[in-house]
Amino acid sequence: MAGKILPEIKVSGEEIFDGKVLRLEKDVVRLPEGQTAFREVIRHKGAVCVIPIDAEGNVIFVSQYRYAIQMETLEIPAGKLDYVGEEPASAALRELSEETGYTSSRLVDLGVYYGSPAILDEKIYMFAALDLRKGEAHPDADEYLSAKKMPIDEAVQLVLDGKVPDGKTQCAVLRLKMMLENGTLAPST
Repeated sequence: MAGKILPEIKVSGEEIFDGKVLRLEKDVVRLPEGQTAFREVIRHKGAVCVIPIDAEGNVIFVSQYRYAIQMETLEIPAGKLDYVGEEPASAALRELSEETGYTSSRLVDLGVYYGSPAILDEKIYMFAALDLRKGEAHPDADEYLSAKKMPIDEAVQLVLDGKVPDGKTQCAVLRLKMMLENGTLAPST
């Protein structure tokens, strides 16, 4: 590594857009050697994702159409925090139930994920859900999802084959697989 990386300091800024899900800001920053530069930043209140895994070693995904990329994707259940300061574990359990119908009595922290830290401050809290109980899904009114169950090894292969374009899903699948293999996470009982 080349040495200490110095921070960029905000000099001024303006709000370009403030929407329901995100805010766009344009800032002037002072660089480490004194010059200034512009930074466009998307602000987001945060999100959660949860990878449910059953006692047989199957993970539950959801398929849904993603308008921004104009395609259907295979992802783990996820959603935005309802408000700044919402407890991520509670939000993860809410999204799990809404999108799949499953509930979990054992939630394991898998860390955080930043999808595009050069322009986006969205912090995604990742969890694994174990000790699952099946219930009835109840997605939001504007969500059209279908659940799909598959063995963890098949999910890993889909990620490695480039068939899962969603970054948070790729990261969670691979972290879960490694934790199961190295014994830092015991399977459901």
